[in-house]
Amino acid sequence: METGIQDVLNVIRYNDLDGVVLVGHSFAGKVAAAVADRAADKVNMVLYLDGFHPQKVREPQGSFPDEFPVNGSVVPLPEEFFKSVGKDVQGADREWFVSKGTPMPVKYLRDSITLSEKFDPMKSSYIFCTLGDTLSWYLSQSPSGNVDEVLKANLDGPYRLIESGHWPIITKPLELAEAMISLSGN
Repeated sequence: METGIQDVLNVIRYNDLDGVVLVGHSFAGKVAAAVADRAADKVNMVLYLDGFHPQKVREPQGSFPDEFPVNGSVVPLPEEFFKSVGKDVQGADREWFVSKGTPMPVKYLRDSITLSEKFDPMKSSYIFCTLGDTLSWYLSQSPSGNVDEVLKANLDGPYRLIESGHWPIITKPLELAEAMISLSGN
């Protein structure tokens, strides 16, 4: 986890970036939040794309459960994952994605992050994919099942819904770009 955090911090530092909008897709919401915490003076907003977003607390958080299949020290991209959250990645797009996908170090999933008070005022926005697991989890937390009600009660910033599986980067790139631009205030 620390390697990913340092990589992003170094991009910000060595490119003299200010007013950064960090996008954390899936588990990388942990990375984006930790970077925003450490470089709060450089980051304008964190946009969580169908993934983990932290609570504004001072305790370790974000360690994913042992539900993913592990092969040694990595988590491969299993076919079951496509069946549950990537059904809309089809044909040539799916072949391309599978050919580029690499196993993820298991520590990225297991390591937690702890945020400081510098993270508290950070602006956040959210994009949820209606065919992904993240939105389903939020809905499971409320008996009403009303998406707007559940999200407004649990989020501290604006959000958009995209009718897509977990990878709108592939399946809905224009809609995703428009949502990201809109949410970032640009």
